[in-house]
Amino acid sequence: MIDDIPEAVRKTAPTPTKSSLPMPILATVVGLGVVVVGLLIFLFYPKASRETAQTETEVASGIQSTSNTEIIQSPPTETVAEPEPIDNVLGHLPYQQAKASDLAPITADGSIRLKKSAAKEFREMQSAARQQGIILTAISGFRDEATQEYLFFEVKKNRRQDTSTRAEVSAPPGYSEHHTGYAVDIGDGKVPGTNLNTNFEKTAAFRWLEQNAARYSFELSFPRNNPQGISYEPWHWRYVGDRHSLETFYKARNLK
Repeated sequence: MIDDIPEAVRKTAPTPTKSSLPMPILATVVGLGVVVVGLLIFLFYPKASRETAQTETEVASGIQSTSNTEIIQSPPTETVAEPEPIDNVLGHLPYQQAKASDLAPITADGSIRLKKSAAKEFREMQSAARQQGIILTAISGFRDEATQEYLFFEVKKNRRQDTSTRAEVSAPPGYSEHHTGYAVDIGDGKVPGTNLNTNFEKTAAFRWLEQNAARYSFELSFPRNNPQGISYEPWHWRYVGDRHSLETFYKARNLK
């Protein structure tokens, strides 16, 4: 009982236990703990975040760099314009009619004419062939549209040919190479029976032309299996010895 404890003893303050800490010390410990935790968060979490951000930036930069490299290395796409197809009639291409003032005769009577440049070369070719015993006969040269109209429509009617069949051997008016003054039909003066038929290829004149015509800038217009689908004409030759003649026959070759 409390009355049994001496008064001196009752007034003595209890001795604190080892586990008990004064409040100021406890507060200091807790404060230090908070500081340590905060320091750890500051040191480690921001670092991880920075590393992550840096990695993401490097990845993004790599993608951009790759994209830029591809753009630089990849050649630009070029659109190649295809030649415009031109109108034709049954495989025959349109040609302008030469002016009379641009023509020169290639026969003694002046009835057969070619463009002046072509006429000059034809006469030289004819002379060279004659020196080797070959007679190159001019059968037809420049033809105007009126003449071509007769040859196409009237002959077609007389021979009872359908239009497609006639077009295989004769051009419609406005579509003949003869309009240009650069085309000439050639025969063998020693074998006139082969004129304007495929047997001309068996003559000495044709063999000479095969070997020598290019020297005078003449070429066969309608060889076998020509892209225009025109019948083989070993007698039909055209001049391509200057810029205008070359452009006339080669500037537009795509058929529609």
